[in-house]
Amino acid sequence: MWKTIGSRSTSARGRRTASAALAAALALSVLGGPVAVADEPVYKSWNGTAIRGYDPVAYFTEGRPVKGDSDFEYQWRGATWKLSSAENLALFRENPERYIPAYGGYCAWAVAKGDLVKSDPEAWKIVDDRLYLNYSRKVQEEWEKDIPGYIVKAEANWPRLAAKN
Repeated sequence: MWKTIGSRSTSARGRRTASAALAAALALSVLGGPVAVADEPVYKSWNGTAIRGYDPVAYFTEGRPVKGDSDFEYQWRGATWKLSSAENLALFRENPERYIPAYGGYCAWAVAKGDLVKSDPEAWKIVDDRLYLNYSRKVQEEWEKDIPGYIVKAEANWPRLAAKN
């Protein structure tokens, strides 16, 4: 199911991967956090809904996943974002970048491994004020074994993966 990417430190590809990881780590430390890719792709369900219809703001305000309501929808980055209340809709409209999940809602662990894979809104974690989703709770357990390391790898992989999508 998951593609494993081997690394050979003596290959040019290995050196480029190490350089990209170092650049991502420097960006994280110098800029104070992950850098978004302009027009980055958003993982959408078949009907164009982001995060399978869950409210991205609720993760921050309620500390849990909450299903959005079709009465509070917002179109942004080619996806329909569903919010659970007028208040959350207003917050999202004001600053969507603050609330969207990292990597457009794709599985953070898979991005770290070099793949774009769907995510489960119930497998989530907020790290340094950024929402991360994973494919499943089982995958999330693996991701939680080295969150900082996986974030550095994902940040290095994301520009290439975002450009392919």
